[in-house]
Amino acid sequence: MPRLSLTALLVRDYDEAIDFYVRQAGFTLAEDTDMGGGKRWVVVRPPGSDAGLLLARGVGEQAELVGRQGAGRVWLFLETDDFGRDQGRMVAAGVRFLEEPRREPYGTVAVFEDLYGNRWDLIQPAAAGVAAAAAG
Repeated sequence: MPRLSLTALLVRDYDEAIDFYVRQAGFTLAEDTDMGGGKRWVVVRPPGSDAGLLLARGVGEQAELVGRQGAGRVWLFLETDDFGRDQGRMVAAGVRFLEEPRREPYGTVAVFEDLYGNRWDLIQPAAAGVAAAAAG
């Protein structure tokens, strides 16, 4: 069965992007392979996820689009089963949230930016919140 496995994300520098996504956002470094000629195959994933980001160094006109792939909109969504835990950890690690958490019919959500200004939603779906409350 087909599945979405990777989303390419333009970055300025592999190492600074790895640092942000691993140290600040809490992802794991799944692969970092030298492809020669200054290119690398770098994959980061949220813990426990099969899907990930392929960090692709923007060259030429691509470099102008780093941080603007979503055209200023939230276009990446990081799902959590414990919003407070993960937002707290991310804030402590220096991730910049653009708003206070809010409750929506679909769950608890807040917008944050990555190191280049790409906008993300950190979201705990409503169903996960119900399950977490029942377990706690």
